[in-house]
Amino acid sequence: MTIEPLTVESPMPERAHLLTAAKLSPLLVPQLEAAFTVHDRLHDTAPAAFTAVAPQIRAIAASGDSRVSGELIAQLPALEVISVMGVGYDGVDVAAAKARGIMVTHTPDVLNDDVADLALGLMLSASRQLPAADRWVRDGSWESRGAMPLARKMSGARLGIVGMGRIGQAIAQRAAAFGMDIAYNARSAKSVLPWAFVPEVTALAARSDFLVLITPGGAGTKHLVNAEVLQALGKGRGEGILVNVARGSVVDEAALIDALERGVIAGAALDVFEDEPRVPARLRALPQVVLAPHIGSATQATRQAMADLAFDNLRLHFAGQLLRTPVPECR
Repeated sequence: MTIEPLTVESPMPERAHLLTAAKLSPLLVPQLEAAFTVHDRLHDTAPAAFTAVAPQIRAIAASGDSRVSGELIAQLPALEVISVMGVGYDGVDVAAAKARGIMVTHTPDVLNDDVADLALGLMLSASRQLPAADRWVRDGSWESRGAMPLARKMSGARLGIVGMGRIGQAIAQRAAAFGMDIAYNARSAKSVLPWAFVPEVTALAARSDFLVLITPGGAGTKHLVNAEVLQALGKGRGEGILVNVARGSVVDEAALIDALERGVIAGAALDVFEDEPRVPARLRALPQVVLAPHIGSATQATRQAMADLAFDNLRLHFAGQLLRTPVPECR
């Protein structure tokens, strides 16, 4: 689904007070500062000042990695809306917000293509060892040591996708162009899709050469990929490549490092981590791992579209109009 830009402008209220819950994108901040009285992370940086202004805060602007706890929400009696610039909102206590009648919005769909593109790029990078190939040329190994060790073929391989929302479907559509045998795991089978549904993640891993994660984060998926799943992916022969473009919490990182060090699986390509931006030294040291600094949606066009949508949700709320993209729990 493409979210079309609004063509009719609605007036904003007179300088409503807004709290930021993270260091926000420079594409969003000027829009907020033009329309709101912005209090930048006062709850973290200046508790006394936060206590003084808390009764006036009517909105929170957050990123996909922000934590907006029930405790923070309880300190803001005038809060009306939380706008997340990101598709994921597992750091927001939506239940606490909903209990107060506070709307929560996010920015889905506009980042589908970029995340799907990156997933395929990570799959190719890990299977063909592109970062290692780049180093092989740069450090003179090609000249001094000859050809690199042979890599793995991706076309025609078996792909398992954990999570089959719009981004999962975009990944599958791209993978189909590589002639891949595609199966997926989700909360339930989607009869309109042509790919095989596998109800157990371990079983999906066992039938996959690549296992791509694009499921939401949160308590329900924490460490969904554990030692058992990694063992199944490896098939006892050191096979299988794990690709994570979901949330770092979905993978038991300690179990993954152990599986990689022991050769249980062939490799991994990761855009997200359990404790960002801190990545364990043991993981960074592994040559068969491709690492990216959470860049799934990090293109100029997409981040601008996300910023515009996050701001538009705030504008529409204070104009008394329907929000464009409330989270499912608030629809």
